[in-house]
Amino acid sequence: MAVRACGLIIYRRLQSAASSKVTDGIEYLLLQTSYGTHHWTPPKGHVDPGEDDLQTAFRETQEEAGLQASQLTLVEGYKKELHYPVRGKPKTVTYWLAEVKDCNTEIKLSEEHQAFRWLKLEDACKFAEYEDMQATLKEAHEFLCSR
Repeated sequence: MAVRACGLIIYRRLQSAASSKVTDGIEYLLLQTSYGTHHWTPPKGHVDPGEDDLQTAFRETQEEAGLQASQLTLVEGYKKELHYPVRGKPKTVTYWLAEVKDCNTEIKLSEEHQAFRWLKLEDACKFAEYEDMQATLKEAHEFLCSR
C-alpha cells in the first residue's frame, strides 16, 4: 500500500506599489529539513488514522511552520497529487494552495526543519531540487496568475 502524505503550498503577496504585475509580489514558503539531505519542501506529512487529507495538510502546516488554519486562506480549485518512490515504496503526496492572510505572519519551525525561506518562483524552484516539486510550484504559480 502506498504511503500517503498531504501538505499546503503556502504563498504570500508582498504589497509593493512599485510592482506592476500582481504575480511579481508572490513568494512561496519552503522549509529545510533537519534530516537526510536537508532538502527544501512545503510543509507536509503523513495522514493520521481518522484524519481526512485536508485536515492532515492543515495539521502538518501548524506543526511544521506554526501557521494556524485561521491564518490561511485555502485557494479554491487547486489540488495536486505527486507520486514517487521512497525507500522502494510508492508514496502519494497531495498538495493544496493556501495564502497567508498577513504577509508578516511569524513562521515557527518544529524540530523537523532547520530553516525556512520565502522565495519568488524562480528561487523556490532552485531550492526545491526535485523536478516534480519544481513543476508543481510552476503550475501553482500559473494557476494564481490565471485568476
